[in-house]
Amino acid sequence: MTFFDPKLECMSTKELEVHQEVRLASMFEKLVGRNRFYTEKIQGAGLSFSDLKTREDLKKVPFTTKSELMKAQEHSPPFGTNLTFPESDYTRFHQTSGTTGTPLRVLDTEESWQWWGHCWGFVLAGAGLTAKDRLFVPFSFGPFIGFWAAVEGSREISALMIPGGGRDSLQRLQLMKELGATAMCCTPTYALRLAEVAREENFDLEEIPLKVAVHAGEPGANVPATKSRIENTWGIKCYDHAGASEIGAHSFECEEQPGGIHVNESEFIVEVIDPKTMAPCAEGEEGELVLTNLGRPGFPVLRYRTGDLVRLDRSPCPCGRTFARFEGGVLGRADDMVVIRGVNIYPSAVENLVRRCESVEEFRIQVSKVREMANLEIEIELRPDADSETSKEMVLSEVSHGLGLRPEVKVVSGGTLPRFELKAKRFIKQD
Repeated sequence: MTFFDPKLECMSTKELEVHQEVRLASMFEKLVGRNRFYTEKIQGAGLSFSDLKTREDLKKVPFTTKSELMKAQEHSPPFGTNLTFPESDYTRFHQTSGTTGTPLRVLDTEESWQWWGHCWGFVLAGAGLTAKDRLFVPFSFGPFIGFWAAVEGSREISALMIPGGGRDSLQRLQLMKELGATAMCCTPTYALRLAEVAREENFDLEEIPLKVAVHAGEPGANVPATKSRIENTWGIKCYDHAGASEIGAHSFECEEQPGGIHVNESEFIVEVIDPKTMAPCAEGEEGELVLTNLGRPGFPVLRYRTGDLVRLDRSPCPCGRTFARFEGGVLGRADDMVVIRGVNIYPSAVENLVRRCESVEEFRIQVSKVREMANLEIEIELRPDADSETSKEMVLSEVSHGLGLRPEVKVVSGGTLPRFELKAKRFIKQD
């Protein structure tokens, strides 16, 4: 079993509590009198930083939302007020992907950027990567944080990092073959896209000594049918990871793959709440993930409502880590759920059903109103050798039985649907 820091990953409950409170106190010392956003927020709740010494005290702090951080940037452009240090202390700029609206700008100091790499060290080691691996990152770097931090993580575990930017998909496959890549970091969508290109170009994936893929940026590695397709197509093991630009790399899957991802409790304090009542959820109940990061004083988030839905599992893991897990990974986003004829639908649930049909190369989900009723339409693009009617009926059957409602399924011609390297936009909700 590969660990990044076994002392931290296998702490007792009491040791973990002490560790978190020491980290929290250290961060608060840096925020006092410097971070305008949280000074105003905490004072507005009738508190001061000196009142916040324990994890229980932290629960007195009001939740932080993305809309608050966005509003702070609108009022104090371009970077807002959630900056603890002078702008000259910051060395990295990123922004959120903007898939749910205007991007949020995020700055990191050198200390905070090193923390990002440290967090990714847990992610990569969790998937079994070591200094013996050659990690391929097929990512063209832009302001979206994407896999920037994976590069830093590879340095943390002393793996050889192979950058794959500035190339098309076939060239990336060839480079992986030539340099003997043993691991890859990309979105689940792009792993399937690379396999699609390999089929189109008669490129033999077995010529790449790939063993492991670490996936992030979107659901997929925790969607059973998608995960299975990636693993079967490439002949590898794929691992899930969750994080966000404004939070950090907070969760990772271990080699035992017990059906969930570990939350890195050495660097984050985790809560799960009912998104409607804001009350804490019991262990095993589905709720919204709330996180406090402990090592990013330059851009901290306290009790941040992520919008992600999870089920917390504190049962022992066969890997030996004592970090809690999210059963089934991130289950979806609260704002992605739609109600169609009385049925609660999440995009990841539809993806899992569509991916069971091996002949489907790409797909798109559209939810619209037809005669004032919500309507589910699924467009599917098939492999060249697939039978159109058989594939259509298979998707229709899987979704109908799996969700309890009958969607409209349309077969579109090859090359119609967009392809993605980063976050896929397959779910379209029309008002």
